[in-house]
Amino acid sequence: MSKAVIFDMDGVICHTNPFHSQAFKIFFEKRNLFPTEDEFMLHMYGKNNGYILSHFLGRKIEGQELLELEFEKESLFREIYQHHVTPIPGFLEFFHELRNGDFKTAVATSAPFANLELIAGTLDLFPHLESALASEHVSKHKPDPEVYLKTAKNISLNSSQCVVFEDSFSGVSAAKNAGMKVVGVLSSHSIEELPICDFYIRDYSGLEISRVAALLE
Repeated sequence: MSKAVIFDMDGVICHTNPFHSQAFKIFFEKRNLFPTEDEFMLHMYGKNNGYILSHFLGRKIEGQELLELEFEKESLFREIYQHHVTPIPGFLEFFHELRNGDFKTAVATSAPFANLELIAGTLDLFPHLESALASEHVSKHKPDPEVYLKTAKNISLNSSQCVVFEDSFSGVSAAKNAGMKVVGVLSSHSIEELPICDFYIRDYSGLEISRVAALLE
């Protein structure tokens, strides 16, 4: 197993963005703030909570306050999403084909580990992952490559042996900054809105693992 596929989570394994929007709307309405969907597109999707909260609340949110506000918002998300965990079409079939094809598999997300537990637990991914990293496991968030470099170290491979599936500008940038090949998942952004990827998919239906393996040849 000298090759690996590393998945981001939100927008890559599941279409969670609409549910994050719902949670943030409830969170911000409590504070008399009413962001539009366009504002979420620019300042929420693919961003870490520190950035999102600081942007919409209009001041730097960090330290203990960030932990408390993040917990409030992510708890809302999990409460809403626990009844809707559904993978992007073809994901589970593709994921298990990778395992049968001797790929290592991992998840590297900017979301809290509790969210990863909800999604990967519901989809029974953990027994089939060599690494599962979330926001608590890094000090620098995407587009910094830390989460991908740390994942490569966890699975004992070099960056040149890894292909990343990402859906956001910051996520694609992080994978490229780590020196990895990147497949862009067009779940929440268009090709024009992402850095250049090695190829793009809308979902995993019909995706052959040979196409991924070719990126590492």
